[in-house]
Amino acid sequence: MMADTLPRVAGKLTPNAPLAPLVWFKSGGTAQWLFEPKDVADLQQFLRDLDPAVQVMALGLGSNLIVRDGGVQGVVVRLGKAFAMVSLSADLTLNCGAGASGILVSSTARDNGIAGLEFLRSIPGTVGGFVRMNGGAYGGEVKDILVDCDVVLRDGSLLTLAVGELGYTYRHSSLPEGAIVVGARFKGRAGEAQAIQAEMDRISASREASQPLRSKTGGSTFKNPDGHKAWQLVDQAGCRGLTMGGAQVSEKHCNFLLNLGEATSADIEGLGEEVRRRVMDTSGVTLEWEIQRVGTCARAPDQERVGKPK
Repeated sequence: MMADTLPRVAGKLTPNAPLAPLVWFKSGGTAQWLFEPKDVADLQQFLRDLDPAVQVMALGLGSNLIVRDGGVQGVVVRLGKAFAMVSLSADLTLNCGAGASGILVSSTARDNGIAGLEFLRSIPGTVGGFVRMNGGAYGGEVKDILVDCDVVLRDGSLLTLAVGELGYTYRHSSLPEGAIVVGARFKGRAGEAQAIQAEMDRISASREASQPLRSKTGGSTFKNPDGHKAWQLVDQAGCRGLTMGGAQVSEKHCNFLLNLGEATSADIEGLGEEVRRRVMDTSGVTLEWEIQRVGTCARAPDQERVGKPK
């Protein structure tokens, strides 16, 4: 796909863009094209004029993502500063750009006396990812606070969807295929700034104590199966500290995988699959990935470099 076959843009188009620096695992290949739109109109026009056969993928903070070593074909869309704004739009309601972080949203809620959004402080990611995955933690989920969201469809059209139209279940939504979230409205309840800050501090302290926050990781690896905690199943399967190549199951929290330094994405994904196999063998429970895995392997799957588990 040559540059002269792509639509003109007001933002930035980069060929063969390394994605490893943009994701938390710091591993993986390149994007055939990385598009950073200037604004919603720029994104709409680009998608409208882009060949419908070209694959398009949205990228947020890259916190819940494995980019495979062969990279991603087509166009990766990354929403930058123009999409990272948060403002008060109505009583107890925030208007949020899809590129805004959970920290920014929860802090703005605090400053405006809006409670109920504190849990966003604990989710590494952006509003776009929260909406798509029904992000949640510490007793809260996006479905509990979302009013509606704005999405740009693959044909470039802009659509507003109410929360009831998203078909939310645990860490899943029924957003249209190829839709890119560009904004959302969150509504909380009246609260006191001091109490809101205290709850945010409690959540931060709990995360610091229980999760490997200063490591190259992707956050929670597997969804909690009905009636189970994923980390307990992983621990019971003897996987705490298990390594493969340069990847390791965290000893601090068994539902986190780590890049110890030079892990390939194949190491990380291969370790996750080994954990899933061992959990099935010991408990009969099938763990489902919560982390998204995108792109292609560097070589054929039977040739991919993956270390042996230790």
